[in-house]
Amino acid sequence: QVHLVESGGGLVQPGGSLKLSCKASGAIFSIDTMGWYRQGPGKQRELVADIGNGGSSTYADSAKGRFTIIRDNAKNTVSLQMNNLKPEDTAVYYCNIRRVREVGREGVYDYWGQGTQVTVSP
Repeated sequence: QVHLVESGGGLVQPGGSLKLSCKASGAIFSIDTMGWYRQGPGKQRELVADIGNGGSSTYADSAKGRFTIIRDNAKNTVSLQMNNLKPEDTAVYYCNIRRVREVGREGVYDYWGQGTQVTVSP
């Protein structure tokens, strides 16, 4: 089994910055994609950014130019540096890892973190 532990959420004023971090632990052999999703009040969960094991990244239009996703394959961690935060960034942010291969287990699996609240408010 694989576990994800997220940290770094909180309350920040508009224009401020936060860094979210997520560490995957367990009998991990490889992880194809690591990323961050968010779900705002009354909204569906949406992709914020993700990054492949080769380093190629994808960003939502709302995140481009403000957020940066960073991955450390050796540590199985993924971080999201968020700058110039806006009230509309308020959401629960979820770490997600996809197509995970585990030691001693066939197949590939996807996992979600428990979520961390980000609130952007004056």
